[in-house]
Amino acid sequence: MRLGVLDVGSNTVHLLVVDAHPGARPLPAHSHKAELRLAELLDEDAAVGPDGVARLIEVIGDAVQAAEDQGCEQVLPFATSAVREASNADEVLARVKAETGVDLQVLTGEEEARLTFLAARRWFGWSAGKLLVLDIGGGSLEIAYGIDEEPYAAVSLPLGAGRLTALLPGDPPDPQDVKALRRRIRAEIARTVGEFSRFGKPDHIVATSKTFRQLARIAGAARSGEGLYVQRELSRKSLQEWMPKLAAMTAEQRGALPGVSEGRARQLLAGALVAEGAMDLFGAAVLEICPWALREGVILRRLDHLPAS
Repeated sequence: MRLGVLDVGSNTVHLLVVDAHPGARPLPAHSHKAELRLAELLDEDAAVGPDGVARLIEVIGDAVQAAEDQGCEQVLPFATSAVREASNADEVLARVKAETGVDLQVLTGEEEARLTFLAARRWFGWSAGKLLVLDIGGGSLEIAYGIDEEPYAAVSLPLGAGRLTALLPGDPPDPQDVKALRRRIRAEIARTVGEFSRFGKPDHIVATSKTFRQLARIAGAARSGEGLYVQRELSRKSLQEWMPKLAAMTAEQRGALPGVSEGRARQLLAGALVAEGAMDLFGAAVLEICPWALREGVILRRLDHLPAS
């Protein structure tokens, strides 16, 4: 069957269309993406304003039309931290459903972490043993650890690249702001390390998401055009070498780096600070980049509930 998964995230609204059936890997057929930066549209009361709601409805409507054009039998719509944390989330969800027919399911942070872990587990397989999975989104950092398809532990921290970029207002940012954000990130991550270390050392430490892929690319990993199955890694040594360079760059200069999109350039430094902090505190010398993440996890979970025939 042809499935669509509609991901309303903090940065983008992304429709991924795949051809899939139980027991087989989902094959990407079409991608429709719009940068919305919903997290930046929240007002001082943490509400999505009228203009933001109107834009969200427009973008979701376009995605629904794209899914119909691509022949999707079913669309799985979900929203993450930007909608989850909006003070008027119920009102936004009701407007979206009334005007587009889309009933957005809001995932908890723990659900995000668990579904991303499922995607990584399926990608690397059982032989990978115990996995520690890190995922940096626009609004949050997800961490999950386990040996099965359900992780032993899964947490979500308010350390998304988009959210934290608001704390680095300069271009380039003031070095004192960078230091203060670095301390804040590490204190937040450190509170959770004990929850995971009691399960022992992981066999592989895996990273998903656009932020990690971009950091791996500027550190020398293969470009996306070389395909999904090329092994990509990010070493802590390479990331530490890049940190002072990224901190000294303007957003425009970061946008000129290989693999960095113009729309994500502003967020790259904050994302790198989160990545470096997580690698240091979890003792990761190298991260293995997984091309599957939350959207694939949602698809796989849906396929698990379909009859094999």
